Amino acid sequence: MPRRWIAALACLAALVALACDGSGSASPRPSGSAPPGTATVLTALGDSITSGFGSCLVLVTCERNSWSSGDGLRVRSLYRRLHEDDPALRAHNRAVPGARAAGLTDQARAAVRDRADLVTVLIGANDACRNDIDDMTAPATFRRQVDAALAVLRRGRPKARVLVVSLPDLHRLWELGHTEPRAVRAWSRGVCPALLADATSTAPAAVARRVRFRERIDAYDAQLRAACRAYGSRCRWDGGAVHRTRFGLDEVNALDWFHPNAAGQDRLADVTWDAAGWAG
Repeated sequence: MPRRWIAALACLAALVALACDGSGSASPRPSGSAPPGTATVLTALGDSITSGFGSCLVLVTCERNSWSSGDGLRVRSLYRRLHEDDPALRAHNRAVPGARAAGLTDQARAAVRDRADLVTVLIGANDACRNDIDDMTAPATFRRQVDAALAVLRRGRPKARVLVVSLPDLHRLWELGHTEPRAVRAWSRGVCPALLADATSTAPAAVARRVRFRERIDAYDAQLRAACRAYGSRCRWDGGAVHRTRFGLDEVNALDWFHPNAAGQDRLADVTWDAAGWAG
């Protein structure tokens, strides 16, 4: 056999040996690139809570303090925790202050455009916090709207992992704050009137209104749980962890006494991180 063919065969054998060797001698991945199957994009969906509204000392959106996607130093968000192990991870916050479940589908489309691998969903507070108790979104309507948004995610990003979060116990906020004059004054300016209007009233109508509000939040949580179950194995429900968390008045901002401050956002991050199962 000609010498040049012998040399070529020797080179080929060496290449095959390198390709089959499991000892780590193959060429390393480019610096900063994610291994196959690793999440590269997290997208947060929801309302003013997820947008970080009111957590930066003024009543404006403050995404850097978001429990989900924030990159600021005051909140150890889900994104920051994941980013510590995966510096290539990016985050987008598509939450819209004032958003109700009817607007979640547009946010889901944005998550698809983001090519999200991880998606968090916290929605429903504004469906309940209407001007009048009778204006609250009906549970069946709420479920259809959530299902429509999740269907967009399932079609557009079928391999994405979705975390659906229960609603905070807003009735507990009233229980804690209705004896705090500063909170009552702030609420009287139109903060969640279905629950917080006439916050100090003990009239039967006011008591009944608050009971109906609390029951509606419970109904939304039940629909969120069922919607996540219907989505399939790629969706995880927080098991009601956020709703069970006993947030204090020191974890809401001192302007509207409703939205989480940085400490409240950090607490949300702790609770949802434990529930998400995304560690590692």
